[in-house]
Amino acid sequence: GIPVPPVEKPYDSNAHRIQLPFSDKWAQKIEKKDLIAAISNRRSRRRFSTKELSLDELAFLLWATQGIRQPSGNLAYRTVPSAGARHSFETYLFVMRVEGLQQGLYRYLPVSNELLFVCEVENMERRLAHACLGQSFVAKGAATFIWTTIPYRMEWRYSLAAHRVILIDAGHVCQNLYLACEAIQAGTCAVGAYDQEELDKLLNIDGIDEFSVYLAPVGKI
Repeated sequence: GIPVPPVEKPYDSNAHRIQLPFSDKWAQKIEKKDLIAAISNRRSRRRFSTKELSLDELAFLLWATQGIRQPSGNLAYRTVPSAGARHSFETYLFVMRVEGLQQGLYRYLPVSNELLFVCEVENMERRLAHACLGQSFVAKGAATFIWTTIPYRMEWRYSLAAHRVILIDAGHVCQNLYLACEAIQAGTCAVGAYDQEELDKLLNIDGIDEFSVYLAPVGKI
């Protein structure tokens, strides 16, 4: 009897947004990687080149990790599984080197397939590495994916069991990122070691109704 949480975190409609290419555009440019090869070659990679990601490549990675295949009322069927199709995550990006994008913090809007520009971040690479307990490689890629959870989305259905399935879902998302990176000659490394309060503050979230759970830098190898 309580309100169904929205599929996507609300945002200011006047905020700056960038339309991402849809799959009919980027699919022509992404290598058709053999699944067995992608799984066999999957590695945690911590060294990246200084090459940029293209906007098509970034759109592909976002589709692979949180893209919506089919909206259905208060649900959204995505490219990754989620308990009860609740999908509690929001995707933030610290963009360092992506073609056509200024450096800064962004949030993915899967419903409209857009990037929402959140803010510029002074000393972004240094502050991100510091929030990750000095792991400098997290800020050396072209972009760093950070997934936050809005626990109410999952609690609405699973109550006290929500924490368990949220963390299971995080693994689904990041594994898709690993495999998708193999198709664009990029690498990633899942990171779960960070200062919770410092990273949440860097993302401008409250740490209660929304908090970070996982992150992964992506860069060309």
